[in-house]
Amino acid sequence: MTLERRRALLAEGLGTCLLLVGVVGSGIMAERLSPTDVGLQLFQNAAATAAVLIAIISIFGTISADFNPAVTLGAWLLGHRPGREVPAMVAAQVVGGCAGTVLANLMFDLVWVEASTKARSGGHLWLAEVVATVGLLLVVFSLLRTARSSAIPYVVGAYIGGAYYFTSSTSFANPAVTVARTLSDTFAGIQPSSAPMFVLMQVVGVGVAVALVRALFGEPRA
Repeated sequence: MTLERRRALLAEGLGTCLLLVGVVGSGIMAERLSPTDVGLQLFQNAAATAAVLIAIISIFGTISADFNPAVTLGAWLLGHRPGREVPAMVAAQVVGGCAGTVLANLMFDLVWVEASTKARSGGHLWLAEVVATVGLLLVVFSLLRTARSSAIPYVVGAYIGGAYYFTSSTSFANPAVTVARTLSDTFAGIQPSSAPMFVLMQVVGVGVAVALVRALFGEPRA
């Protein structure tokens, strides 16, 4: 494995770890600061997640900054990434995400792993995950295809922050994040039995997004 590939995998693992520290940690803090106001908890969680996304994409963007198997899969299908890179990158993202959830639990003096009991199931939530994933991939690949990649950290952060509110599922839009969030029985958690359908709907969203990107922007330039 080349030095460049090792750096990319480290960036993906570390970046996804920091993303989950932000998502889960801010959810725990929100519950403690605003125990009786779920709306305020969601706002705090969304704002922190958006800020963390801007930061980590800015940090790792020149190395590798997918932090999301849906983005990695979309990049392969759209010709932006070789298929041979996908399995290792997805593994790094999932491992990094799980490590981030464990870190968040430990920072707030909780059990390091505790399966979530928060059920998130139903057709409306599954539809929301398709919509959330399609929107995220449209943001990423429209900016790549139109040579505006420097805007990606800010637009992705803004999109996810907004999607916390305009999707009923609060926009997971990320299989690695979905798996990692099963490990914390806190505000951001998802019951393990709810996760597989979320991941499946995210994969469906990848397919829809890839078709839309190809229809709107054609094939990538050489």
